[in-house]
Amino acid sequence: MGSVSYDFKGKTAIITGATKGIGRDLALGFAEAGCSIGITGRNEGELKDVTEAARSMGVCCEYRKADLGDARDCVETAEYFCRTFPKIDILVNNAGISFPEPLLELEVEHWNTILNVNLRAPALLTKVISRQMVQNKSGNIINISSNAALAGIEEHAAYCASKFGLNGLTKVMAVELGPHNIRVNCIAPTVVLTPMGTQVWGDPEKADPVKARIPLGRFIHPREITQAVFFLASDSCPMIHGETLVIDGGVNAKLY
Repeated sequence: MGSVSYDFKGKTAIITGATKGIGRDLALGFAEAGCSIGITGRNEGELKDVTEAARSMGVCCEYRKADLGDARDCVETAEYFCRTFPKIDILVNNAGISFPEPLLELEVEHWNTILNVNLRAPALLTKVISRQMVQNKSGNIINISSNAALAGIEEHAAYCASKFGLNGLTKVMAVELGPHNIRVNCIAPTVVLTPMGTQVWGDPEKADPVKARIPLGRFIHPREITQAVFFLASDSCPMIHGETLVIDGGVNAKLY
């Protein structure tokens, strides 16, 4: 996984979508940094695997299987973690889903699922967990967005809509929660080499033209997102608040 350069001993972090890709790396990265963690995902077997790996590092790890496309499950999951951990320091809204399809073939069920998981779930989880943070007068929330929140991507109508919305939601969270000493920021990466990213962009014929537009010439590894989350979650940047950190290898620096 690479070295961890941050120390989160004595802290507790909740990570959604923690069984694969970015979320798994985040969970194990925080555990490696001494942080207690609460994790959620849809696959109980994979949740147990991450939990066992985290506990082997000597930290507390609790999990709850959840379908974040279900509003009640979102609330019950957040309430479970608030009962389990009396002080939650960090919430990473990472879980995301996509069904690539042309707009002319858009399935309403796909639209609803994407918006529910990618946008509604962070709002509901934050609603519940931030109440505890308000009581504790501290907290740090990081939403994992996407480069798809900055421009349109073919066959990603619902996904782009959800991530544009998440960036806007981050701004509102920052405005409302900042006075309670709760910092909120967003990370917007280009393609990350997760199982989902590889599924969509694994074909060189599709991926190579995209890489050619990135000045650094490659996609992102999950640990690079983890390190950015660590930076925002740490005391290194106490006045970075309400921002979207773009991690794209410079692609948005190019006009044409």
